[in-house]
Amino acid sequence: MRDIRKTFIIEENKQLSSRTWFIRLKGDVSELTSPGQFVNIAIPGKYLRRPISVSRYFTREKGLHLLYNIAGEGTEILSKLKPGFELDILVGLGNGFSLPEGVLKPILLGGGIGAAPLLQLGYDLMANGIKPQVVIGYNTAKDSFGIEKDLRDMGIVTYVATVDGTAGTKGFVTDVIEEKALKYDYFYACGPMPMLKALSQLPTEGELSLECRMGCGFGACMCCSLETVKGAKRICKEGPVFKKSELIWK
Repeated sequence: MRDIRKTFIIEENKQLSSRTWFIRLKGDVSELTSPGQFVNIAIPGKYLRRPISVSRYFTREKGLHLLYNIAGEGTEILSKLKPGFELDILVGLGNGFSLPEGVLKPILLGGGIGAAPLLQLGYDLMANGIKPQVVIGYNTAKDSFGIEKDLRDMGIVTYVATVDGTAGTKGFVTDVIEEKALKYDYFYACGPMPMLKALSQLPTEGELSLECRMGCGFGACMCCSLETVKGAKRICKEGPVFKKSELIWK
């Protein structure tokens, strides 16, 4: 049986923007096998764990990087924890992004904090000799937490869209694709549900990482089920990443 419950030590926990925080942790990440997986963190004083997508992981160095927004009491408590604090974390949950055979020019599409997994995905694609394009969408420039700079530092061409036009292209990630006439043979997307629903209309196959509230995070409580063309699936167990062609949007 897999031992997914691990103890991690906080090494850094800092604010990046008005809502977004970065936390760097030390611990065993050997259960993580693909970008797009998530961890479930026990928060002091809270009954339910908080699921957070993995931004980067470093197996040899035993390092884990997470990005999170303060969305309620649990993440508010997390933001106040100091270096040296030990966290009880379930690691390597869910199924992440894949690399289908024949994909040569993928595009990575992220919305706000939901874009966090694109860092590991971009790194892995580059390590496999595949150079993607990336588009990150925000509501406004003030929402940026710097992921576009991190991707550009990897040598990846990265565009930004903002709904109010304060940075990059005014509009949504789809407006960037049209404005820049971007060509791609596959897409990866992560972000809020309305964005993912819109991206499911793109002409190529792709993979979407779904966001939802979770109870247990490993498939026991069934509270994150959704209907797919292959029957009911659990976002935390069979997902959070699904092929576009699997999903049924209502």
